[in-house]
This record gives sequence, structure tokens and C-alpha cells, in this order.
Amino acid sequence: MAQSLSFLCVSTFFKGNEFLRSCKQAGNTVYLLTNKKLEHKPWVREFIDEVFYIEEKPDGSFSMDEIIAGLAYMMRSKKVDRIVALDDFDVERAAHLREHFRIPGMGQTTGRHFRDKLAMRMKAQEAGIKVPMFSSLFNDHDIFEYTQKVTFPCVVKPRSEASATGIKKVYNAEQLWEVVHHLGDKRHEYLVEQFKPGDVFHVDSLSVNGKFVFTRCSQYLSTPMEVAHGGGIFRSVTVPFGSKDDKALQKANAQVMKAFGMNYSASHSEFIKDHETGEIIFLETASRVGGANLAEMVEASSGINLWREWAIIETAMAKEGEYVLPPVENNYSGIIISLSNHQYPNTEGFNDPEIYWRIDMEYHIGFIVKSDNRARIIELLDDYTQRIYDNFHASAPVPEKSAH
Repeated sequence: MAQSLSFLCVSTFFKGNEFLRSCKQAGNTVYLLTNKKLEHKPWVREFIDEVFYIEEKPDGSFSMDEIIAGLAYMMRSKKVDRIVALDDFDVERAAHLREHFRIPGMGQTTGRHFRDKLAMRMKAQEAGIKVPMFSSLFNDHDIFEYTQKVTFPCVVKPRSEASATGIKKVYNAEQLWEVVHHLGDKRHEYLVEQFKPGDVFHVDSLSVNGKFVFTRCSQYLSTPMEVAHGGGIFRSVTVPFGSKDDKALQKANAQVMKAFGMNYSASHSEFIKDHETGEIIFLETASRVGGANLAEMVEASSGINLWREWAIIETAMAKEGEYVLPPVENNYSGIIISLSNHQYPNTEGFNDPEIYWRIDMEYHIGFIVKSDNRARIIELLDDYTQRIYDNFHASAPVPEKSAH
């Protein structure tokens, strides 16, 4: 009988049910470590052997000392063979636990490259990968030197926040210094980088033994930053297969993963194609499945469920077995999601046969469409955008700090 392994899945956000299900179906013991306030979320409990809760502190953080003490107590009677972070916020936490309990997998140094935007920039630059001109905010003289070299506008962004939370755009040196002084003792947690106008892309991949087994490239039609700061409608579409952009993005993504020491995992990376030069510039990466329902969009296009395959890869690597990717389809897909002014919007009027998925979330409206014709996807997304703006759209201010 195949050896059974114990996986501790860490998720302080409600996500990853498909990973938990697939991990259990692969014959593993599955433990979930999550936020106490997510206790009543619809986790797939029939596929989880035991759930452990951690209490959030008033500032929204968690005490690593308490987590380590709790896990140490649990491990007196239960074995943990692997630790997997299901959300971006848990990547460093999981790396810290692996290091402390000497559990195989990504350690803190590599983990930082997939979480800390300053570490990402420095590592990418060192490997000769194009990045926006950037600076840490540690030293006043370094910031002054940066203002003398860079062409504004720039963005000041948190080193370790997911999504577009906490990003400030500045148009000159004076504004940059204002933001730096306003950050006060928190300035070391931020960096500044040049804002490059361009098309923004995301590349969603699965890696095994340091090589990609699956990659899908897509283009944001409205970026997460535009949506968060401008109250827009979130949209993305598959890049034309075999196109110049598709090849350039796959090449750039491979360079990033090699430089960052990716061995096996799902990954979600973002790049910008500079409007001025046409160059592909690296923005950021994460060793996880992409958020904002992009996994469902990738599945509509390819037939590959990233959460499920990631769980199977983790199991295969832990057992030193082989991983075989299921057959891949090449359809085009697109996603559109907006806040809605109705708690439960009536979407019966959206009835095109290309609709693959509908969002099921209060005060949201959204769809994923699928077709073998990319022009048809664009046509549907444009039509839906206008109809959503006319009848459903609502916007909310971006939070200063993450909701986590």
C-alpha cells in the first residue's frame, strides 16, 4: 500500500478547498491551520482530518511564537510531513514553520523571493531580468539619489501586501518625500519603483523539478491596481496562443523561476509590456495559485484545475513519485468581475452559450466566458462591461491596510 503522508495546509484566508479535496483524495492525511474567524466558512470538512485555529491580534497579524508553540504541541502526537501555504499571506509563515521544524520544502530565503517585493526586485536584477527602476526606503541618501535618476511618476508599495492594497502613486520628488515621512517607522516595509505605462499580463504555471509542466499567459484588460484605485471592472483574457507576446512571457517567466529557485509548486507571475520600448518587464510573482478567480479562468481555457494539480504535484514530490499532467485544451477564456449595487444581482439576462462560470458572492457580479475564438471573448467582455456599468456597477474605496 502506498505510503500515507500528513499535510498541514495553512490558509488565513478562505480559499484552497479544491487543494484540500485533491490532497485528501491522493491518500494523504490533511490538517488545516486557519484563522479562528473563518471557522464557519464552508470548508470541505469531509476532506479535512482536523482543523486548527489561530487567533488574530487586534492589528490583524498572528503571533509566530504562538503558532510554533501550538504546532509543537500538536506534533507530540501527530506527524507533519509537508507544510503548504494556500494564500499569499501565508507563504512566509509556512517557510518559517518548515525551517523551525526542519520539514522539507521552500525555506525562508527562497520564500522571501515569492513574497517580498524588494527581495524580488533585487534577485531579478541580479539575474539580469528587466525590472522597473526601484529603491528601498531605508536610507535618505539612497532615496535622494533615486529621485535624481528616475523619471516620475513612481509608486510606493508595501513589500509584503498582496493585491493593490496600500499602493500610493507619486508624481515628483516632493510627493515621494511626503509619503516617506508619512510612513514614519513603517517606511522599511515599503519600496518605491518607477511606474511604467504598458499592458499588464499574468502567467499561471505549474512546476516540477525546476521545469514548467504547464503555463498559460493572460492579459489584464483592467489591472488590479486600476480596479482597486479607480473603482473599475476587473477583466482578463487569454493571450493568443503562439503569439510573440505568448513566447516572450513564457521566456521571461522561465528566467524568473530559475533565478528564484522554484523547484515545484503552482506560481502566479505578473509582467508589464512597456508601451515605449515593447520590452517585457517583471513586476511580481507568488508561489501559489492566482487569486480573483483566475484559476477558474485558466481552467476554462485549458481544462487544467491549478489547485487540484498543485495538490497532486505536492504529493508526488513528497513520495518521490512521477507527476503526469492531464491533457491540455487550448480554448480562449475571459473573466469579468465587478462590485454590484444589488446584494444578489439578477443575471438571467446574461445567457450566452459561452458562459462557463458565474460568481456566487453577495454584492458582486461576474462571469467567465469560453470559446475557441478570442475575438468572440473580447466582444462578450466589452458587451458585459457596458451592461454592468449601466445596470449593476458599484465601487468602494481601496482599504489603507489589508483586510487580513
